[in-house]
Amino acid sequence: MNSSVLENPVRKPFPEPKPAMKAECDFHMPVLAREVMTLLHPAPGKVFFDGTLGGGGHTRLFLEAGATVIATDQDVDALLHTRAKLETYKDRLSTHEANFSDMERVLEKQGVDKIDGALLDIGVSSHQFDTGERGFSFRFDGPLDMRMSDKFETTAADIVNNFSIHDLARIFLDYGEEPRAVQIASRIAVVRIKMPILTTFDLVAAIEPVLPGHSQKHPATRVFQALRIAVNDELNMLTRGLEVITRCLAPGARFGVITFHSLEDRIVKNYFKDRSREWLDRPEWPAPKRNPECIFNLLSSKPIEADDEEINQNPRSRSAKLRVAERRI
Repeated sequence: MNSSVLENPVRKPFPEPKPAMKAECDFHMPVLAREVMTLLHPAPGKVFFDGTLGGGGHTRLFLEAGATVIATDQDVDALLHTRAKLETYKDRLSTHEANFSDMERVLEKQGVDKIDGALLDIGVSSHQFDTGERGFSFRFDGPLDMRMSDKFETTAADIVNNFSIHDLARIFLDYGEEPRAVQIASRIAVVRIKMPILTTFDLVAAIEPVLPGHSQKHPATRVFQALRIAVNDELNMLTRGLEVITRCLAPGARFGVITFHSLEDRIVKNYFKDRSREWLDRPEWPAPKRNPECIFNLLSSKPIEADDEEINQNPRSRSAKLRVAERRI
């Protein structure tokens, strides 16, 4: 896959949402809010970083607890909406159009060296899913876009219509864990010769003949997930962001990450695990050695998940997993 095209800074504006859709959709409902507050301990005098501002649900809770919040989001729509919604907290809130992996630059701009807590909520916002013109969901017919920021030039349609069968299959397998990756990629290659695949419904119609029947998950779920990850370079951003945020944590600061699929959760799990293991041992060593990267205490050995009450109120919380680590003093 030619990853360089995914980093082109040229802006291609998002399609304008229909008025009806603007009225119907809402922004992200914060998941695991009670657990986040309990484990991260926002309080007056503390500086928190919210790297995925979205609709501001978690940030509002931090602000209500008295903390000062520095927040980033790639999505201009989310920033404009949330800045207006949290206007009353503007003295303790600064928002920035940036990916959380750019945190050091943002903190430098704010004159902040270390932070007392950080949160990443890696899921796609309800607003993004429910705005058909953004192309994130197969529930609405809209342009096959999937960009979280218009700084990205390459859309999902660009990938579907231009990438080779081999590269498409690799995207579907690596990013979607799709067992029919090769068949789907081959089917797309046949369909796009006759007519470009330009909308979400075009893509679903193109791949339906090689997908299994409906189960609890829509059969196109993995393909849409894989394309979204590829368009936004999500896994690389997450890996880089974990390192960057860790460098900015003050002693005792807590770092929480909410993920929504196994690829993201595996990255976070291994990152925290590798940096909370006090001793390292290998068969060829005469004795265990201290781990020089041991900088965290894990607050839970297993991910924290939503209870039945939250899942009933917000079905999208069903797949959410929260992991929290504390920076050692």
